[in-house]
Amino acid sequence: MLRLTIRQMQYFEGLAQALHFGRAAAAMGVTQPALSAQIAEMESQLGFPLFERGAGRVRLTEEALTLKPRIERILAEVQDLESFARRERKVLEGRFRLGIIPTIAPYLLPELLPRLKQGFPGLQLEVREAVTGTLIEETDNGRLDGMIAADPIVEPRLAYQSLFEDAFHLAVPEAEAERIAPPVAQESMALERLMLLEDGHCMRGQALAVCGMVKPVTMESFGATSLTTLLQMVSHGMGVTLIPEMARKTAALLPGLRILPFAAPGPSRTICLAWRRSNPRQADLAALCGIVKEANQAIT
Repeated sequence: MLRLTIRQMQYFEGLAQALHFGRAAAAMGVTQPALSAQIAEMESQLGFPLFERGAGRVRLTEEALTLKPRIERILAEVQDLESFARRERKVLEGRFRLGIIPTIAPYLLPELLPRLKQGFPGLQLEVREAVTGTLIEETDNGRLDGMIAADPIVEPRLAYQSLFEDAFHLAVPEAEAERIAPPVAQESMALERLMLLEDGHCMRGQALAVCGMVKPVTMESFGATSLTTLLQMVSHGMGVTLIPEMARKTAALLPGLRILPFAAPGPSRTICLAWRRSNPRQADLAALCGIVKEANQAIT
């Protein structure tokens, strides 16, 4: 009978992340021989190797890659159980790992973080910025407690709460603003010069949806990795780009840039907080929803 222990699975997860026995052992506060012995016992019980060892490098085997998401989900459930057992703690106290997408983080965090620090001094917040797909995976497997992103969040194992609507505007070069008569229609030919974020960013798909019948041609061969880069390119006359309401005040400070409204009903995105359905920290998540809404109101 297979008798894997929680400790063995934790050691497996640590080594799978570090890919180095020494660093993994140090991160987990154990000796390298102790870590190696537990991994070896785990491999013996499973009947196949989990790691390729050689020349100081460690790689996961094909079997380990298949096993990894299952172990991560098991450990996430264990963590949820531990959180439930400590349910008498105060709201938003202790460790909370929050993911947030790059087109929200730079604009929301400067207002959100001070509010959380002042209102919840016992909170140990860890922030992870990544694209939506990565955050969904890491929330599902338990590496994150929650994530802030734009709808849609397509994962049946996650629940989510809509927080607020974030309207879109069009950022254009100052020299061209007079030729693009606001409010801008979604069929405007100005959108042919729309510059997009790289694949993987949800705002790329949202920008394409805004364009209606107009096909962007400016950025067919490459895209930017951040909205800040796109805005710099717009300010130098290289094209136009979509900008969310929460970034409007920051963008307005850039020279050579003009922010134009869209014709009503204007396009927007729905910002959500998502979490694993099994996550017992419902009071924490509810409180976080309220604080995020307050932070957004302060910046828009």
